Amino acid sequence: MPHHPTVHDWPVDHLPALRFDPLMHRLLREDSIARIRLRFGEGEAWLATRYEDVKAIASDPRLSRALTVDRPVTSMTPHVVAPAGGIGRTDPPDHTRLRRLVALTFGRKQVAALRARADELAHEMITRMTGQGPPADLTETLTGPLPAQLIGELLGVPVHDLDRLQGWRGVLLSSDRTPQESETVKREIAGYFRAMATYRREHPGDDLFSELVAAHARDGISLPELTSLAVMLVLNGMDAVRNQISNMVYALLTHPDQLAWLRADLSRLPGAIEELLRYIPHRNGVGLPRIATEDIKIGETVIRSGEAVYVSYVAANRDPSVFPDPDRLDLGRDGAANLSFGHGAHYCVGAMLTRMEAEALLTALLTRLPGLRLAVPEDEMRWLRGSINRGPESLPVAW
Repeated sequence: MPHHPTVHDWPVDHLPALRFDPLMHRLLREDSIARIRLRFGEGEAWLATRYEDVKAIASDPRLSRALTVDRPVTSMTPHVVAPAGGIGRTDPPDHTRLRRLVALTFGRKQVAALRARADELAHEMITRMTGQGPPADLTETLTGPLPAQLIGELLGVPVHDLDRLQGWRGVLLSSDRTPQESETVKREIAGYFRAMATYRREHPGDDLFSELVAAHARDGISLPELTSLAVMLVLNGMDAVRNQISNMVYALLTHPDQLAWLRADLSRLPGAIEELLRYIPHRNGVGLPRIATEDIKIGETVIRSGEAVYVSYVAANRDPSVFPDPDRLDLGRDGAANLSFGHGAHYCVGAMLTRMEAEALLTALLTRLPGLRLAVPEDEMRWLRGSINRGPESLPVAW
């Protein structure tokens, strides 16, 4: 089989602040569907970076997530975060069945009903933070605890267990841990939710996890599927949201003209959040691959049956053919929708919840702290290293 002339070795190096990955920047303009080799796993894979190619691949039923199970596809992590049989590594009809179990909880009506609780938590946490005086680490006082507590309440996780889940999160979403460490933590967190399922069978609550346990009792979901769903919701609810919102605050505080434009009219916030989602490179490298089940032509490139292919939503959000001047933050930008939450069948089920939490938190910050600013120079900020999701290790602010 003829190969693409160039295979790009991609170590996915640590990038400070919101710097865009230089390889993806180059591929967008020179080699939109490229061959890559990552640090772990075996062989090579295709990588699509342009907006329309990414959408086409992400929505093509001939590309399978389920076929990645037990296959050592070249990868940026020594372990696969998403469990086999979980919602991220299944195809329809199993994927459709699993998604339906949680989709209602994260639908528009239910998320709107949660807004009052998010507002309440944001104001409580800001009051506590301002009472202690500046400076404060926003990741410890607000952007970390708020999404963790909200997803915990949705799932019925006791508050005193959130720290333990945070510890497991740090290992599972790391690219620097050994496979043995990761497997140990996977067993521990799965064991936690199995024990919780046993308890909820006898003591159901008014929460999503109790609903999943009831579905398991009706044979609508297996126990491994139940635990993998819970793990996925916790990891994304705690880590991805924490980092996304922290990055949004950092981006606003380091673009004072954009921040002033937003402060002048907070009704602009929903649109501003969409531009922040587009602009911020929220993750390192790429997510889960897909396997072609037959030969597929994307543009002038033929992906052969059995080959692995990745898409980069982060790169697609910077496609210059879709977003003029894509490397500039423009909170008033109109045009195409960003792909920060994916596309197709695997579009993030928590997208509306994340947007709502960002709006609640940013509204509270911008309303109550008109003097909010970084408490350290930009070059003294510490950023997460060896992590799948990008964000500040801490976000020191004053007001």
